[in-house]
Amino acid sequence: MASGGLTCVKYLTFFCNLLFALTGLLIFLVGGMVQLNYAHYSNFVSDHVWTAPIILMIVGAAVAVICFLGCCGALKESSCMILSFALLAVVIFLFEIGLGLAGYVKHTGLHQIMESQFNSTMQHYKERADYRDAWTLLQTELDCCGINGPNDWETVYRNSTLPAACCSVINLSEAKECTNTHATQHGCLQKLLEILDSKTLILASVVLGVAGIQMLTILFACCLYRSFRRSYDHV
Repeated sequence: MASGGLTCVKYLTFFCNLLFALTGLLIFLVGGMVQLNYAHYSNFVSDHVWTAPIILMIVGAAVAVICFLGCCGALKESSCMILSFALLAVVIFLFEIGLGLAGYVKHTGLHQIMESQFNSTMQHYKERADYRDAWTLLQTELDCCGINGPNDWETVYRNSTLPAACCSVINLSEAKECTNTHATQHGCLQKLLEILDSKTLILASVVLGVAGIQMLTILFACCLYRSFRRSYDHV
């Protein structure tokens, strides 16, 4: 049977495991929300950058499974399960740190990556229907036109004509076709970068909060493991 101090550590570990599980759910939800709300912009961001939300969802699900092991180990007073949980939690923690560092490195070069993708999709605009749909959606939702402005479309149309999405419904009703005169003058690259930058700050805040809770849980698990071992050695 556990002593009073050991019982306290056991239930603190169990409680921290529940918090750990909630961080996993939070990571999963954040990854899912990013994937759901911004996946249609994936043509303008390279594939290896856009896999980040999917990786977050996988990590979140893995955390939930690991927490089940930790909760069972705490309640059953199993040193083996607690040790397994602590080791797996450390692996997840280090993986998250690595993911965060990789995200920071990629974020510093995000402008160049996106500019390359924007140029590529515009270059093949007339050839690929999926690029045309992506540009239409982007320009309509963000109320923007071209990469840095309407003049970018001159390389595609070779005249003053612009995609209809560059002009609002009101402006189009005043003209037969969308031209530079009626189009919004804001480029799409900067607008999408601003959105991604704001989401990056949110993700960074979530990761820092999650890392703190996970480290606390790992420390409690290690203390509980040592307490279990000492308890068994005295028997």
